[in-house]
Amino acid sequence: MRYAELESQARQRQLSLLGGFQATPDDGLPEGCGTLVMLGPDEPAFWPAFTQSPEGQDGEPDPVDRWSTRVIGNWAAEIGAMPLYPFGGPPFRPFYSWALRTGRIHASPVNLLVHDVAGLFVSFRGALALPERIDLPESPPNPCQSCPDQPCRTACLSGALTPQGYDVPACKAFLATPAGADNMALGCAVRRACPVSQGFGRLPAQSAYHMRQFRGN
Repeated sequence: MRYAELESQARQRQLSLLGGFQATPDDGLPEGCGTLVMLGPDEPAFWPAFTQSPEGQDGEPDPVDRWSTRVIGNWAAEIGAMPLYPFGGPPFRPFYSWALRTGRIHASPVNLLVHDVAGLFVSFRGALALPERIDLPESPPNPCQSCPDQPCRTACLSGALTPQGYDVPACKAFLATPAGADNMALGCAVRRACPVSQGFGRLPAQSAYHMRQFRGN
């Protein structure tokens, strides 16, 4: 299996390859894994496909996770891989440390993960543990290193997210106020401030859904 072939198969399923790495004994991966590839939504194709899916229309809980389980699970079965997910715990898989291992995903100045294509909108739907060790493309530079203004540092109007830390209760309280309405409708202002995020193509409706899930209504 070649990486380019996996990329094509991912796009057919409204997914994207966010990067990967060849397994070592210290990665906490299942026995027999040769290469891990991490999967995120293929924007902007993902959201329309999801909302028209059975999971997107049945009104049952956790529709995005159930969609991911079905789509990635079926794909994994087709190619002899093991599907892994960032949900379903505890215990949870170490997706944050796996992301850093790819060389394409980094800790941003505000400690949210940042990707060379998705920016601060990077998110994970799952991963494939492949039995073989496949060649991976060279990782591009960390986009934050060439971002002179780093607007993510000062974009949080609530003051809840800074390079010094993240006050989750303060963030949720701010989102419940009129001043937080733009964040609820368009997505987190810090994530939107990232220049890479702005070219990613994530739809506001998708961001609004995730903001409602985060705030709890």
